Amino acid sequence: MPTSTRPGRSWRGLVLGLLWLWLGVAHAATPLNGAWREVHAGDTPQTVLDEYHAGLLKSFDPSLLQRFPQGRTGSWVVITAQPPWDNSTRVLTIYPPTLGAVTTFDGGRPQTLALDDFGDSLHGHGRLAWQLPAGMAASAPILLKFEPAQTLSAPVRFHLEPWNEYARNDAQWLVLASACFAVMLAMVLMALCFALMLRDVTYAWYAGYVLCYALIQGIQTGFVFHPMEWQWLSGMALLAGSAAVALSVAFASLFMMRFCELKRYAPLLRVPIMALAVGMIQLVLMRCSRIPLLVEVAQLLLNPLLMIGALLLLAAALVAAARGSRQAWFFLAGWTPLLLLTALTSAQVGGALPQLDWLNDASLVGGAFEAVVLSIGLADRALRLRHDRDIVRVLADHDALTNVFNRRAWSERASALLSSGPPRPVALLFLDLDHFKLLNDRQGHNAGDRALVAVAKALAAELRPTDLLGRYGGEEFVALLDGTPAQLAMQVATRLCRRVHRLEIPISEESLLLSISIGIAMRREGDDVESLVDRADQAMYDAKLGGRNRVCLHADSLTPRTGPHLHVVEKHKR
Repeated sequence: MPTSTRPGRSWRGLVLGLLWLWLGVAHAATPLNGAWREVHAGDTPQTVLDEYHAGLLKSFDPSLLQRFPQGRTGSWVVITAQPPWDNSTRVLTIYPPTLGAVTTFDGGRPQTLALDDFGDSLHGHGRLAWQLPAGMAASAPILLKFEPAQTLSAPVRFHLEPWNEYARNDAQWLVLASACFAVMLAMVLMALCFALMLRDVTYAWYAGYVLCYALIQGIQTGFVFHPMEWQWLSGMALLAGSAAVALSVAFASLFMMRFCELKRYAPLLRVPIMALAVGMIQLVLMRCSRIPLLVEVAQLLLNPLLMIGALLLLAAALVAAARGSRQAWFFLAGWTPLLLLTALTSAQVGGALPQLDWLNDASLVGGAFEAVVLSIGLADRALRLRHDRDIVRVLADHDALTNVFNRRAWSERASALLSSGPPRPVALLFLDLDHFKLLNDRQGHNAGDRALVAVAKALAAELRPTDLLGRYGGEEFVALLDGTPAQLAMQVATRLCRRVHRLEIPISEESLLLSISIGIAMRREGDDVESLVDRADQAMYDAKLGGRNRVCLHADSLTPRTGPHLHVVEKHKR
């Protein structure tokens, strides 16, 4: 019906509108012309403008990413708005922000734009921003100078927009960036908590990797300077960024080795990955040494090692995943998109893909996405390790044949039960199969094993879930009944005798069926597991001597209600 399609259309319109805004397509930007050239000795702002008017500068499209050399001299850039002109308050933005400085000239005092500038001027978030003077004509050319920088110059684009549009776009970027950094830091805190609780260094390596990546993005986008106002990083962006990049690869290598279980699935790749981690840590030390030769060598080796390391980690994850590592698939799901974004960004630095100006913000989102995916993988790993630990504990505590508690596990739990809570009646049943050796001799050990399994199942079905049933050894079983007085314990034991006899397990050709003899001992003051077992064992032997297939209560456990006699279960006739 027509009414049913309207909500869907409105939601689709809302989603498309949000995507339009986030990707920057909805910029109602002023169309711009641009020109540039490298800085020459003796240049002045006026001579550069004269050359621009004479058409001597190289033209470019300011709306597309353009790389300007920032080597020893820097570059001049001229931006001019095309008609129709808008004389309202306008803001010029440079995205992505450069790590170097940009100087603006408006006929008055030059103003320097930089990520680590904490002056009173306008500070863009995720970009450099300059509010044009109120008296500057809309048609006047805007002269910029990209100052010399030690870093490799990245391509940038220019945007001239009214103040209200700039404020809206700036707020949207702040929301996006804050959410991404909040996700990454939340994952770091979670990982550190798990590292302390589980005593697993894998979580610590993961936390170090994500924290370094967050620092890299914080420096590149300027988030640590504005809005974080970390003035102590002013002038240290290059050093801190290089160290964070190298450490992130080192942490990623150490994390990946343990997370993807390379020791099991790709042992030959552990050596080069460990060498990569050690090499990156050495680069950090060289970069921080302030020895010119070591700093230069570290800077030259950083990018090649980054490329080799990224491909090495990807190859190791692929090998581990192909050989059955479940966690390697989580690593690939988080690492591969970020690797692709890094490759595209590197291609952009070389002049390719000038239209994809959203790659820097995509790297920020990709870091948050990777942090979430790897956190899910770590949670899956923790659950799997816990499941494996529980299986090992079950195997260690249970008898492999009958699946009831083994002697050690039963004794530990029985001791804990006897020592807990206020005094209450506790009965211990010692059970021994009658003529079991004869069954083994006549029918073989396989038949004996099948009989033990059937008896254990019958006993477990007859007892309460809270009763402790265990195999004490050979054909002997024990059961601890908490809160059970003597009379009730004798009734339970009688049912057990009947249940086993009704299994009708033949022992020999003389119509002899498998049965069980049970001795009962009641807890007395000062009793422990050994003393209870000893008295119940004695009562069991009394039941054997009395003719088997019967229950005997130890003499010390007799009360006026049970009477001075042994409780006997009659044999069942076929």
